This record gives sequence, C-alpha cells and structure tokens, in this order.
Amino acid sequence: MLNTILVALDGSEIAERVIQTLQELVLLKESKIILCHVFPTPETEMELPADRPQGESPTLSYFHVEKQLQSYQEQLPVSSELELVTGDPAEEIIRLANIYQADLIIIGSRGLTGMTRIVQGSVSSQVVEEANCSVLVVKPN
Repeated sequence: MLNTILVALDGSEIAERVIQTLQELVLLKESKIILCHVFPTPETEMELPADRPQGESPTLSYFHVEKQLQSYQEQLPVSSELELVTGDPAEEIIRLANIYQADLIIIGSRGLTGMTRIVQGSVSSQVVEEANCSVLVVKPN
C-alpha cells in the first residue's frame, strides 16, 4: 500500500512527465505526497569565474521553484507537502524519503549516456541503489 510517496522534481522538462505518472497511480484518500526539489550546494564565490555573468539570484530561483511545486500541488487529489532543500540531490532525496518513511520515490531520469553520465553522475541511479523503498524512474520518452 502506498501511504507516502516522495516525488523528486528538478525543474527540467521531465518534471511534467513525473507529475503525469503520479496522477496515473491509484491513490488512497489517506495517501500523502511530498513534492521535493533539491538545490545543489552552491559553489563558493571564490570558485565562480569573475569574467562570466552569474546565473539568476538563488532567492529568485527558490521562489520560482516553490511556485512551480505549488501549481503541481494544486493538481493533486490527496494531501501533500513541499520540501525545498539544499545539498547533494541523491543524498537529500534519500534523506527525505527516510524522514517521511516513504513507500515509494518517483524520480525522473534525464537520459544521460556515455561520458556525460560518467562525469555528471546519475541521481536516479544513485537513488535506486541506495533508497530503502521502491523507486519509480520516469524516462523522458
């Protein structure tokens, strides 16, 4: 029985497919969904190149992501919570799943292959390997 589902969203195009997949599940009225987003730990200012423009302000990004998660939350037929945290994405997803005693983690796969996957790593692969519960990986296609 799926009482608690942790849904990890990263703001990419795959997030829409993850939400669609979640909506296709048959959920009990007592089910609870945790929508989470992990902001990677920011680089220190010393490591940022001074001659290149920097990305948007972290505060602006936080509010944008929070607003997006709230719009997904409004579509859900059961109770839900939002979790926005900072850290290593795979480790934080697993930590949140343990805190909430999730029965299932739903996560998207960016479909990285070859050297890109080796260099950047695969958050979904690490979560599948290390999570204490079942993991549903949603692929891009």
